[in-house]
Amino acid sequence: MEHITRKKKLTPFQTIILGFAAVVLAGALILMLPISSASGRITPFHEALFTSTSAVCVTGLVIHDTGTYWSYFGQSVILLLIQVGGLGVITVAASFALLSGRKISLLQRSTMQEAISAPKVGGIVKLTGFILKATFLMECIGAVAMMPVFIRNHGAFGIFMAFFHSISAFCNAGFDIMGKTGGQYSSLTSYRSDIVINVVVMLLIIIGGIGFLTWEDVYTNKIHLKRYRMQSKVIFTVTGILILLPAVFYYFFDLSDLPMKDRILGSFFQSVTPRTAGFNTYDLTALSGVGKAIMIALMLIGGSPGSTAGGMKTTTLAVLFASAAAVFRRQEEPQMFGRRVDNQVVRYASAILIVYVTLFSLGAMAISGLDKIPIDQCFFETASAVGTVGLSQGITPSLGVGSHIILMVLMFLGRVGGLTVIFAAISGNHPRVAKLPQERITVG
Repeated sequence: MEHITRKKKLTPFQTIILGFAAVVLAGALILMLPISSASGRITPFHEALFTSTSAVCVTGLVIHDTGTYWSYFGQSVILLLIQVGGLGVITVAASFALLSGRKISLLQRSTMQEAISAPKVGGIVKLTGFILKATFLMECIGAVAMMPVFIRNHGAFGIFMAFFHSISAFCNAGFDIMGKTGGQYSSLTSYRSDIVINVVVMLLIIIGGIGFLTWEDVYTNKIHLKRYRMQSKVIFTVTGILILLPAVFYYFFDLSDLPMKDRILGSFFQSVTPRTAGFNTYDLTALSGVGKAIMIALMLIGGSPGSTAGGMKTTTLAVLFASAAAVFRRQEEPQMFGRRVDNQVVRYASAILIVYVTLFSLGAMAISGLDKIPIDQCFFETASAVGTVGLSQGITPSLGVGSHIILMVLMFLGRVGGLTVIFAAISGNHPRVAKLPQERITVG
C-alpha cells in the first residue's frame, strides 16, 4: 500500500505569528551586538529581546533609555523594527514580493487579508500598495513639519530626530530619543509648550491609528459621507468621542493649574497618546487616580482595525455598546448607522473583551506578586503592554526578568491579537455541525 504524506501548510494566523516572532528574534540578535549600544558592550539577550519585542509590537515600553543607551546604529535598528511592526510583517514581505515581480498566491493573499483586517481578498494587492504609499507620505510630511524645530535645537542631528519621531508617532510606537537633552525616559516633556511638535505628533498618532481601510474609504469617496462604509463611520465617531471626552476631563481637573496654552495642548495630548502611541508631555505619576483609570481604559481600547495601533479596537467597543443597546430595546440584532451587525461579530467582540481583560488582569497580579509592587502601578503597566501603548509609571526598568517576560508576552499578544493566537492554536479543529440540546440560563 502506497503511503502519501502531505505537507501541512501553515494557516494565515500561524504565518502572522511566526512572521512577527522571527522579526523579533532577528532584531534582538542585532541589538545584542556591541555596535548597537552606545557603550560598545554586548547587551544581555533578554534586554535586547525586550527592546526588539517592544519595537516590532510598536509598544514603546523600554528597559533602557533609547536616546542614551543605544548607539546611532542601535537606534536605526529600532526604527527599522518599528517601521516593519507598524506596517505589519506580512505587508512588508508582500511588498518585497511585488517589487521583485513575483506573483502573490491565493494563500498569501488570504494571509495579507488577515494581517491588515481587510474585508475581502479581492483588491488586496492594490490595497497593500496604497498602504505603503500613504505610510511613507505621511511619515515624510510629519518629519518635514518637525524638522525646523529639531534642527534649531539639535543641529544636523535634528533631521534624524524628525524622521525618528515621525515614524514612531505614525506607527503608534512611542519610542523617543530625547534622553540626551530632556533627561532619561523624559519622552516629549521638554516640548510640552511647543505647538508644532504637539500638533504634528497628535495628528500622526490619530492618522496612523484610524486604519488604512478607513483612509482608503476617504480617498475613494472624498467628502461624500453617505458612501462611507459603516465601519468607517463607526471609527470616526468613536475616535472623536474618545479624544474629546478625556480631553475635557484632563482640562478641567488634572491639568487645571497650567497656563491656558499648555493646558489645552496637554489635555488633548494626554487624551490622544494612550491610543496607542506611548508619548507623554507630562509626568504621568502626577495624574489623579481617575486620570490614570481613564488612561488605562483608553490604552485597552486602542486604535482601529487595520491600523498601526493595538488594543481591543474602537469597533469592538462600538459593537459591544450597540449590542447592549439592542438588548435594552429588545432588538434581535445590533444596529449602527442604519445597518444591522451580524451576531457573530458580537460574539467575536465579547471574546476579544474577555481575552484583553484577562491578560491585563492576570499579568498585573503576576507582576505585583513577583516584584512586590502596588497593583495599581502594575495595572497601568500591563494595560500599556497588552494595548501596545508604551506609557509607563516608571517601573518597567526596575522589574525582574520574570516580569519582563510577562510584559513581552503581553506586548506580542497585543500586537498580533489574542484571537489570532487562539485561531492559530486551534486551526486544526473543525467547527461542530451538530447542536446540543438547548436549555435556558438566567443572566443579570
